[in-house]
Amino acid sequence: MRRRANRGLTALCMAILLPAQLLAQTPPKSAASDTPNDAGASITVTWPRGEAVGGTTYLVYVAADESGPFHLAAEVEAPLAGVLADDPGNFGRGEEQDATHYVNVSDYALDDGRQSLENDQIYYVRVAVRTDGMELRGAITSAVPEANLINTAKLNNFVIGTALSLIILASISLARRKEMFIRRIAGLEAIDEALGRATEMGKAVMFVHGLREMDKISTIAAVNILGQVARKTAQYDTLLKVTSYDPVVMSVSQETVKEAYVEVGRPDAYNEDNIFVAGTDQFSYAAAVEGMMVRERPAAHIMMGYFYAESLLLAETGSMTGAIQIAGTDAFTQLPFFVTTCDYTLMGEELYAASAYLSREPRMLGSLKGQDIGKAFLIAAILFGSLLATAGWPFITHALAAH
Repeated sequence: MRRRANRGLTALCMAILLPAQLLAQTPPKSAASDTPNDAGASITVTWPRGEAVGGTTYLVYVAADESGPFHLAAEVEAPLAGVLADDPGNFGRGEEQDATHYVNVSDYALDDGRQSLENDQIYYVRVAVRTDGMELRGAITSAVPEANLINTAKLNNFVIGTALSLIILASISLARRKEMFIRRIAGLEAIDEALGRATEMGKAVMFVHGLREMDKISTIAAVNILGQVARKTAQYDTLLKVTSYDPVVMSVSQETVKEAYVEVGRPDAYNEDNIFVAGTDQFSYAAAVEGMMVRERPAAHIMMGYFYAESLLLAETGSMTGAIQIAGTDAFTQLPFFVTTCDYTLMGEELYAASAYLSREPRMLGSLKGQDIGKAFLIAAILFGSLLATAGWPFITHALAAH
């Protein structure tokens, strides 16, 4: 009799204890809402973060009608369930965000596949918890997915972009009224010297493009520099030869040089045969240009754009001919070779600033100055924010964070 009583007591305790343990894992209250800052067709389901027990799984069910049927939309193991603090751009920061689980639901399972949610339609949601094969479902809640017109998580980008645009516009307006100071760039100052030397010697000037296509920023900057060089050579009546790696770059260069010759009143001096593709393979291009450097011995080599391993071959060969060499590139891996073998080297952003520096056109100068002012403000904000974050006030760091 005593053994039977003990067995009955044990079974009763297990029957009481297991549901209580499972109940402790059930989200006491779930909520559903439209997923913020998205294109719609998604809802966000949240529930309080509980103490995870081994083998606990959260299940999210969705139905188009409050009476069901409910279909499984998401299944997440408790230790892997995300919290709102994982996405501060959409849900903010704080203790409450760290204590709340969430899952974004965009579709749910059917017998023949998955059904996507639709905008402006109400959906009913319930969260269940499963432990040791037993499942308890919470209360039903509802939400309507909608497309959001404004992504508030990227509001900081909008504010920074607007402020930078206003600074640039103000700088352009100022540049039209007064001369703006730009620090001296030795490599660009030397272009006049190199062209003058070529004119005195009666020799050609060779402009060498890099190996990038026309849609790359370094190539665009190189073409802008070419336009300024072409104006000078047209004025000095100096032969200009332009080598290209890409046929499109060649065509754009031809039009740029032609326009420069027309602007200075020397359209008769323009010869499109002096602008050509020297090769369409990296080292065949380098070999062709090197051959022209050695045979024709131009008085000046101007190498602009993005270069690869051929940079040292070109620059070393050019230096052996005794020509003045001016190089510019944003390929930081090639800068050491240009610095050691060329007379002057434009580094990184100096290449981008060259067209404004040479032309002195107010719109370009104002844009350049405005960008520099904007960069100075951003650097100051980053440094100040780092100091505040170190002191325990990270609000500037959060404001500038990318989401």
